[in-house]
Amino acid sequence: MKILCYGTLAVEEPYARAWGKDHDVQVDLTSQPLSSATVEQAKGYDGVSTKGIVPVTADVYAALEKFGIKQIAIRQVGVDNQDVAAASQHGITLTNVASYSPRAIAEMGVTQAMSLLRHVGIYQDRMKKGDFTWDASTISTEIFNCTVGLIGAGHIGSATAQIYSALGAKVLTYDPAYDAAMEPFTTYTDKDTILREADIISLHTPLLPSTKNMIDAAAFKKMKPNAILINMSRGELVDTAALINALKTKQIAGAGLDTLANEVTFFTQKKPYTDTPQDFQELNAMPNVIITPHVAFFTKLAVKNGLEIALNDAQTIIAGKHSRHAVN
Repeated sequence: MKILCYGTLAVEEPYARAWGKDHDVQVDLTSQPLSSATVEQAKGYDGVSTKGIVPVTADVYAALEKFGIKQIAIRQVGVDNQDVAAASQHGITLTNVASYSPRAIAEMGVTQAMSLLRHVGIYQDRMKKGDFTWDASTISTEIFNCTVGLIGAGHIGSATAQIYSALGAKVLTYDPAYDAAMEPFTTYTDKDTILREADIISLHTPLLPSTKNMIDAAAFKKMKPNAILINMSRGELVDTAALINALKTKQIAGAGLDTLANEVTFFTQKKPYTDTPQDFQELNAMPNVIITPHVAFFTKLAVKNGLEIALNDAQTIIAGKHSRHAVN
């Protein structure tokens, strides 16, 4: 059995080699993403895995079908860069890694929220200018006196609720699916209540037609002026222009973003700063905004689990069996 891993990071390589040895499977690696330009590399393989950051078009599935490949093992949660209908049409089963380390992403969200809550970026910006003073504009609130609102309560949302609850915050959650296991850590409510009452609003929903731009100008108008928005999920959940306006007009106090709507054009790349999108530059210049390049997942445990779970799924489907991680 031969599996080709696309978009492989250097830190994934030892785990891939070890998995291949343990399972007696040839695992080959390429740093290039799966795309129309690279799909020919899969010829002669039994299966493929990809990081799933670059959008995959219908011709890629057609080529894989021609090569006799019946699956793509995606090494992340989101499948929004896959054309699920086209994959199904060409007999390609997509699997994702729904839970590689929810704590990794939850911890990054909490880290950014706590930094913004205590105005760390504003103090650093002042100190660079020789200003080491403080005043009423940067007085903070301790986390146990804050209300945290979570929109989405899957694996990552649940882990986030547990951390904030342990820190003493009041946690509110909106999710169409009720989970009784969340009761010790949160109180379920509606989205509007979260927008109105939360000091920290953290997004943990998939990108769907129904969730795209769910945080828009109307949503920002409902938020408290001290509210902090945290997005560890998908950039397109937030209307970027509305976010910039809300920050400029002080409708909200800050934002922590591990993902942006246009990130595919420059995240994971090296390029001159002046060539990056203007909205990113505008946000990045704000001392009350933290942006990281979609690295909330990037811990040793998460990388190991993501790689191993994806390869397990690839092997399972190649063998003609069903994976519980199949998304189509």
